Amino acid sequence: MTSIALINDEASPHDSADERRELFASLVERVKRGDTPAFEQIMTFTERSVMRTAWRMLGTREDARDASQETFLRAYKYLHRFNSRQDFSAWLYRITINVCLDIRRKQEKRNERLAPLDDADALEDVRHGHDEEEAAIQRQHEAILLQALETLTTKERAAIVLRDFENLPTEEVARILGSRPATVRSQISAARQKIKTYCDCFLRRTGRNRTSREEIKRRR
Repeated sequence: MTSIALINDEASPHDSADERRELFASLVERVKRGDTPAFEQIMTFTERSVMRTAWRMLGTREDARDASQETFLRAYKYLHRFNSRQDFSAWLYRITINVCLDIRRKQEKRNERLAPLDDADALEDVRHGHDEEEAAIQRQHEAILLQALETLTTKERAAIVLRDFENLPTEEVARILGSRPATVRSQISAARQKIKTYCDCFLRRTGRNRTSREEIKRRR
């Protein structure tokens, strides 16, 4: 099944995965030696993906910003534990997801509603500019998909955000979530079906025409 093709426009520090891995390993070692500006470089290269992931997990601009800030605070605090043989991006994704899960648990205890429909413009802070018409269409699609994410369990949401929204391999998602690939594949399959069902129901309920329906499906 085709992944949900959404915004993933962060400029990578280098083109290849090996080069990125080497760059981050070098920056981490510099931070460990007391080079604080090196951590600022790490933030520059990763803040968009962290914010994007947090927003999709939590649904609001304010919560995503809080999660992003906490993610980098934890990353800096525990950077001494990072092994340069690890994939830094995966390590940071794991921290991001854990931070978001902590926030969601607190919200659920307070029975707070997550991902309000009118917060669909939150990603404007973390993506490149589009023309006005394209941006309006994208916000509409983001709003529908954001609501669809609320139909998922927490584990399904984490799995689909990493796999289909951040485009990570299933095996990498499993490592980040501390799960088995087979379990993650099952969660992703269930999540995709729930998202499809929600989007279809939404379009029928709001009386959107066939063109709008096909446009949203094409972007999945």
